[in-house]
Amino acid sequence: MNSTPIVSDYPSTARAKVHELQSSKIREIANAAMGRPNVLPFWFGEPDVPTSDEVCAAAIRSLEARETFYVQTLGLPELREQVATYVSNLHSPRSVENVAVTGSGTSSLMLALQSIVDVGDRLVAVVPLWPNLLEMPRVLGAHVTTVSLDFSAAGWQLNLERLIDALIPGTKALLLNSPGNPTGWVLLPEERNALLEHCRKHGIWIISDDVYERIYYEGNVSPTFLDVADPEDRVISCNSFSKAWRMTGWRVGWIVVPKTMGTDIGKLIEFNNGGVPAFVQRGALHAMARGEADVASTVARLKTSRDQLAEGLASMPRVQTPPAAKGAMYTLFKVDGMTDSLAFAKDLIDKVGLGLAPGSAFGAEGEGYLRWCFASSKQRIDDGLDRFRRYLMT
Repeated sequence: MNSTPIVSDYPSTARAKVHELQSSKIREIANAAMGRPNVLPFWFGEPDVPTSDEVCAAAIRSLEARETFYVQTLGLPELREQVATYVSNLHSPRSVENVAVTGSGTSSLMLALQSIVDVGDRLVAVVPLWPNLLEMPRVLGAHVTTVSLDFSAAGWQLNLERLIDALIPGTKALLLNSPGNPTGWVLLPEERNALLEHCRKHGIWIISDDVYERIYYEGNVSPTFLDVADPEDRVISCNSFSKAWRMTGWRVGWIVVPKTMGTDIGKLIEFNNGGVPAFVQRGALHAMARGEADVASTVARLKTSRDQLAEGLASMPRVQTPPAAKGAMYTLFKVDGMTDSLAFAKDLIDKVGLGLAPGSAFGAEGEGYLRWCFASSKQRIDDGLDRFRRYLMT
């Protein structure tokens, strides 16, 4: 008798969820331009300046000391202490029991979702939004209801009443990214306070993607829920060293949770990746402990680039661009007559060698828009603007 198991062509329920996930349209654009040196890439969300020498040296010293063994699942105690101090100084008091080190900001978000989401749960997300955060709940069998920001000459703005109406009793969590990718929108303090009060009332979790909190052009740090939430509120803050400290390739971040969740987060880290390598954490520790001047320099440079791009786009035909973003490193702008942003972005590559992210990568609400990451030098942005103007004039 043949005991070989029969494998169906139709995927199982779990595999079907993965099969149904939307692949990244940003990656699709990048792949289309691969091997073409004449293309100027502005599609990915990362600074074009490498990690500082001092941070790299800290990681090298760790490797030279042969810190190559397993470390504590929740992170090196000294890094957790540093993160707790950092959060307490910027926002409100948190202890080391509220903090875990994670293998990237992306990992923090997935850990947050895995810790609270059940199959069939209803979540609400403010969009346009980084696509990973929309797809992650679907991996877990949850459903995501979206509430869109409004676009106008005043910029991207939240309709608070519409969002609160969507946060009905029984909603498991609100997903929110501020400063936002791809819009640069920033949650106002009065909006934050109203949302926290409403979510407290109905027992709704808030998962806040705070990765751009330091990439903020109107102060030292953007308003976040950590400013006003109690340590045991149903608020989870996810963050990363990627943007403010220019450490995208290091894949290290942190998560701030109620103390009662610490054990469960530790289990999930163990089952996902086992923890972050010691030498990576040493680099992160140096960045957070001694890198404030580096953060300030990065933000100042981004602000100059932001203003340069905003001014250039505002002078072009067919372009509707919002005022300069209050935070993050992106401009999401509309092009009159564009109905397929993915096809438009591919044509930009073919015709003038300009690589932008299609708005449709950020959900249906992003269609008709393009995202331009302005974390680049003045010369590169000038070149990109020239190419875009030439494309629009043809």
